[in-house]
Amino acid sequence: MYKNGLKRSLDFLIALFGIILLSPFFIVITIALWIDFQGNPFFRQDRPGKNEKIFNILKFKTMNDKKDDDGNLLPDNQRITKMGRLIRKTSLDEIPQLFNILMGDMSLVGPRPLRTFYLPYYNEVEKLRHTVRPGITGLAQISGRNYLTWEERFGMDVEYVRNMSLSMDFKILVETFKKAVTGKDVAEDPDAFIEHFDSYRKKQMSEGIFSSNQDQVVE
Repeated sequence: MYKNGLKRSLDFLIALFGIILLSPFFIVITIALWIDFQGNPFFRQDRPGKNEKIFNILKFKTMNDKKDDDGNLLPDNQRITKMGRLIRKTSLDEIPQLFNILMGDMSLVGPRPLRTFYLPYYNEVEKLRHTVRPGITGLAQISGRNYLTWEERFGMDVEYVRNMSLSMDFKILVETFKKAVTGKDVAEDPDAFIEHFDSYRKKQMSEGIFSSNQDQVVE
């Protein structure tokens, strides 16, 4: 009952209430980032949602678009601004995703939506993360976030999908609030402690320890 209807209804109502309650912060942050970046304060990117349906995720922008002499974007930790660092540390950059929830693309709690170019590299068990709506926060985010290995991340995503419940969502939301207040486990550079998934999986395939048709990675 919770998974098939109640969860979506609660998501919609909480997101709507959250937008109303946080609207002063939303306005202030929007203006501050507009000044900081001298332009658009929002970051948009295609992400896979439920059943791998692609949607446009919305976040507050935390990095500028500075490039090196060859025209390539500088590393994340060289592009994040002081304002962006503060917003990311407190997870305030996620607030605009409440609109993604209203539109039905996301949930408050669920596996975090990753990049679309990772889609060909999931095994059959890992693909279970796409049988539910992705979340603003999830089990992996309260258990180590960017400091987890890919196996640990996906293991927690699958565990969440298989055991989804109202009590689990409530516990995850409470822990998320605690981490947002303390800034614990939030990396300034989201890729600083974890290898890009496609590169990691390609290396496994070249070493013969992964097949895209198998149910799990063979260690």
